Amino acid sequence: MRRALAEPSLLAFIPALALGAFWLGGEGALIATALGLPAVFAMSGAFEGAPAADRQPTDPVTGLPLRDGLLEALEVARAAPGLATACIVLELDDLADLRARCGTAAEETALRRIAERLSAALRTGDTVARLTDGRFAVALDAARRLDLEAAIQIAGRLQNAVEEPVGIDGDTLYLTASVGFALSQRLPGADAEALLEAGLAALAEAQAAGPSAIRAHSSETARARIRRADLADAVAAALESGRINAWFQPQISTETGRVTGFEALARWTHPERGPVPPAEFLPALEEAGLLGRLGEIMLRQSLTALAAWDRSGLEVPAVSVNVSAAELRDPRLADRLAWELDRFGVAPERLTLEVLETVIAGAPEDVTARNVNALAAMGCGIDLDDFGTGHASIASLRRFRVNRIKIDRSFVAKCDRDPDQQRLVTAILSMADQLGLGTVAEGVETGGEHALLAQLGCGHVQGFAIAHPMPFEHTSEWIARHAARLDAPPRIGRGAG
Repeated sequence: MRRALAEPSLLAFIPALALGAFWLGGEGALIATALGLPAVFAMSGAFEGAPAADRQPTDPVTGLPLRDGLLEALEVARAAPGLATACIVLELDDLADLRARCGTAAEETALRRIAERLSAALRTGDTVARLTDGRFAVALDAARRLDLEAAIQIAGRLQNAVEEPVGIDGDTLYLTASVGFALSQRLPGADAEALLEAGLAALAEAQAAGPSAIRAHSSETARARIRRADLADAVAAALESGRINAWFQPQISTETGRVTGFEALARWTHPERGPVPPAEFLPALEEAGLLGRLGEIMLRQSLTALAAWDRSGLEVPAVSVNVSAAELRDPRLADRLAWELDRFGVAPERLTLEVLETVIAGAPEDVTARNVNALAAMGCGIDLDDFGTGHASIASLRRFRVNRIKIDRSFVAKCDRDPDQQRLVTAILSMADQLGLGTVAEGVETGGEHALLAQLGCGHVQGFAIAHPMPFEHTSEWIARHAARLDAPPRIGRGAG
């Protein structure tokens, strides 16, 4: 009855009912009908609209439909005979950083703006839904001509809409989004759920390629997703079983040639595949939320190595450990590091923490900033890693109490032969000198690069020209050989080479 009374077509009969009541019963019947019909509607619940079971739930932040609404729209479009549809999935690449920098209120404002932009960029029959935090999906209305080229154009238009700068409270936020999509004609017989899963697989492929990428689903996409899932399982097991270990690459002074420290680098040797590149397994650890666990293991192995070098009488002033953005957002980080240093009996001055420039450039006065400054106040060294790639301001260098900057290998490469590279390196070194910051050049691969950096005043160098990363058990022998070369008297005369 409630469903019938809620039908709009019923309104057409209300005047007829009123006239009929007046004709049959006079003025009293008319009054009773006029007062009774609203009461009947109210008691039946017709004023409440459609039953809750008939209404799809919506996202409370953006007002968009959720996953069920998307699947319903995909099913309707997919079932249209002779027509095609597509599922497009977009995800913000840096929503966690936005939340950490600006807070939840700013995050929700940005999500609402993005939802409005996506809705405005679509046709009337298309449906946009919010799946999870920063992930949106679009079901395209059924169309006669929807090929790969057209889908790429639509995906690019949606990506451009998301990546337009967002102004919030006087600040301008620049966001990027990865996009994956699946065409229904490439998945014959697939239902709405399978079409969405294919779009999600394409999104994962896009995210693996780097920020702001677009990928279409294919048979290779599914195979690549399986490989990544297998890799994620394998790397998580390797981490817990102790097969991912710290290898150490020396840093030396350009003035004396002496070892000034070692950087600890994560290395994984797979029992069947052999060495797995860090660029392959580190993203798998990040996706699994295990970078914090990796950081704990690297720290403990580094402090263990430092204590062992001390017991052997080897002079290694410091060890450098990379700290991820996720670790820097942990409010207990400083306390945990202080406890580890005390447990190993290592002075804080002998631990250097390497922080990516992109983290410094994007962090306001929040947990990240407090952690970095607390560690610096404790006495730990702070190295700004990959300097020149993350657009950190000079003010942020002082605000975060950075001790040294690490000149990225992209500036170091061929600096002895390329005048433009020389000018860039010279400018960086001059700025560091004026700010009272130390300098380390990474990725030094030739003697010429080493010599030029020393001439320009770079304080420390590391790279293949000095030594490759090595397991801890090889470091003592390398340190002894290096010291012997430094202490050997220079060879003068006809036999000198």
